[in-house]
Amino acid sequence: MNLTNRQQLLAIVAVAAVALFASDRLVFGPLLKSWKARSARLVELRKSVEKGSTLLERDKTIRVRWDTMRTNTLSSEVSVAEGQVLKRFDNWAQESRVAISAIRPQWKRNAEDYLTLECRVDAAGNLAALTRFLYSVEKDPLALKVESLELTARDDNANQLSLGLQVSGLLLNLKPKR
Repeated sequence: MNLTNRQQLLAIVAVAAVALFASDRLVFGPLLKSWKARSARLVELRKSVEKGSTLLERDKTIRVRWDTMRTNTLSSEVSVAEGQVLKRFDNWAQESRVAISAIRPQWKRNAEDYLTLECRVDAAGNLAALTRFLYSVEKDPLALKVESLELTARDDNANQLSLGLQVSGLLLNLKPKR
């Protein structure tokens, strides 16, 4: 079977088109896809290296802050820790001349290696006294965090205010259960 030049040219072009299509689907497509995935991974790795470098630069500061936080946590004994917090509330109330009507402590186990002591405190006083009280709570190095605060007036002139305070304290390094 003799093919004419035109038929030969059409056959070559058809084979070339099929070869290009197949190479696009089988070679160039996967190569392009892997190249994009590799580029995205490189960007992710660069960000990770930058973050690591930043952490290494701040290593000393982070360690000092962590040591400060760890040393100011509540005592490892639950009853001693609760006593620490209650005594501090009493001191802050005396210093600021706030009348505390109730303190309701409650322990919560969030993980195996730490507990939190959540205290609901109800207090009363004038604005200046309550401000001093809150400042003392926030300024104290003990690991306490003010979770919520409610302030309401007890009289029409707002001379006497009522304070509802939710505070949580951190107790670290519990001995794991066996």
